[in-house]
Amino acid sequence: MNMDDIPLANGSKKAGVLNSDNFTLKDTPIENLRPFRVVVIGAGFSGILAAIRIPERLRNVEWLNKYPAGVACDIPSHSYQYSFAPNPNWTNLYAPGSEIQQYLRDVAEKYGATRFIQTRHRVDYCEWNDGEKKWMIRVKNLTTGETILDEANVLISARGQLNDIKWPDIPGLYNTFRGEIMHPGKWDTSHDFRNKRIGIVGNGSSAIQIIPQLQKVEGASLICFMRSPTWISGTFGDAAMVKLGLDPADTAFTPRQRQQLSTDPSLLFKFRKAFETTGNLVHEATLRGTALQQSLEAALREAMEAKLASRPDLRALLIPPPGTFSPGCRRLTPGPGFLEALLAPNVTVVGDPILEATKDAIITTPHSPESPEDQRTHHPIDILITSTGYHANRNPFLYSNILGRNNLPLSARWESRPETYLSLAVDGFPNFLLLFGPNGAIGAGSLTRMLEASVDYAVCFIRKLQREDYACAEVKRERVKDFMTYVDRYFEKTVYSDECGGWYKSTCTDSDGKKRIIVTGLWPGSTLHAIEAMRAPRWEDWVWESVEGEEGNGLRWLGNGMSVTQFGEGDPSWYVNEDHVEVPVEGRPEENAKWRARPWCY
Repeated sequence: MNMDDIPLANGSKKAGVLNSDNFTLKDTPIENLRPFRVVVIGAGFSGILAAIRIPERLRNVEWLNKYPAGVACDIPSHSYQYSFAPNPNWTNLYAPGSEIQQYLRDVAEKYGATRFIQTRHRVDYCEWNDGEKKWMIRVKNLTTGETILDEANVLISARGQLNDIKWPDIPGLYNTFRGEIMHPGKWDTSHDFRNKRIGIVGNGSSAIQIIPQLQKVEGASLICFMRSPTWISGTFGDAAMVKLGLDPADTAFTPRQRQQLSTDPSLLFKFRKAFETTGNLVHEATLRGTALQQSLEAALREAMEAKLASRPDLRALLIPPPGTFSPGCRRLTPGPGFLEALLAPNVTVVGDPILEATKDAIITTPHSPESPEDQRTHHPIDILITSTGYHANRNPFLYSNILGRNNLPLSARWESRPETYLSLAVDGFPNFLLLFGPNGAIGAGSLTRMLEASVDYAVCFIRKLQREDYACAEVKRERVKDFMTYVDRYFEKTVYSDECGGWYKSTCTDSDGKKRIIVTGLWPGSTLHAIEAMRAPRWEDWVWESVEGEEGNGLRWLGNGMSVTQFGEGDPSWYVNEDHVEVPVEGRPEENAKWRARPWCY
């Protein structure tokens, strides 16, 4: 049989240089540490993590974080941290935003991430150059005004989903109202709230945390404008707190407790395990009709009715009627002190629609905008806090200036809906990855562990490009479509498909032009599900272009038959070192505790 008569494997191309006399060995060790450059946009949880893992695990990769100028944690703090950097010093089960910021600074400094982070730099433009197989990047130094031209083999967006503030559309607010306007995402830490009349719009997760704090401010009076019902949960760590012998009603950690956690690693580990385990096991509560979901709804309804027993008006306004939407449809936020604050004498709750803002007041009416003056209510305020959330997965400035193949802006690619592959990649945008992208958040479980899994995936992707001499890789369009189909089918069985508002969902346009509301914020599954999906990349879901070209030898990266460990870089007998040897259990290797603790995957 002639070699040309042998059928090619699916997806293979006929090689033009098999056994060619023109082939030469690449004179480099098999590790093939060719120079590579990576640029990331953002330096939050994901960006800092990437600036730690990439230099740790890769070699000869130049790394740079560009950080564009850019409340308290609402899950247990011992879950809102990197797995490798546990913090024993959280002052509260729900740490304030200032502590989270300080934690990130400390981790970035401790593990060297600050070497690669440039603050006060804004990425203005990124364009894929298909000839060079690189991203061409324009950056503005916000301090000097200088424009910097840069380029990268790989571009990573670590901006996340919630960075485009959603300001409310209230007539007169921005051109008539003379007081200060504030948003939780653009908070003025220097503002003195004492003796102020404070208006707060919304009852989402930020308002639920802000209202109890402002209610305690000396001389302050609050007017809370709330139109929608919402579920208020107890603290998410209740079960773990009880298991640890602590009072769930007291979420503060005393100096003595923090000292114990700092000096006793086994106690700190016990804390972490308790919160992580309970957080992962509540995922069933997001599946409609399960026993856990139904018992959660009953428990929250009972607790809210008890706390609001003296205020039937607030019960009617805030507690979702039976059959409307389940807990978790909107982001479920623990509300220590929230309902109690609404009952305080210095707090007024207004459920009527807002009509307009005057120079010193918010006007509401229970009827139509054409209602006569005597049916309108004036609420004098000095400051308005708009706790109205964000436009999820929308960054008009950045996404309209990231251009993939054929100069297609990412915003145009996402015009109908933000489509991705595993929340990580988009077809038409080679060598481009997203961290905490669309469908990359979690409703119940550890988000930071998911971010770690996505960064691990990015490291594997970069290393494959570098080592195996690929110029670029682009996820297949059909795999993006497959993931979107999976996303939609999965959420049909969850509480997230109930009718409610919130940033988890977006109004998108089908191929037939029909608009529908779909879940674009959350991963379609649990945290543990996401970790497994990303742990062993399916490279067959990508199209790879070799630097050797279509006619080149796809295995030239094998190099000169040597390893860098033979030239003083590393250990030439690393495989016998204790930390690299896997010793099986005698007689019954299948009982190895390490492999029984988690599924083995590839």
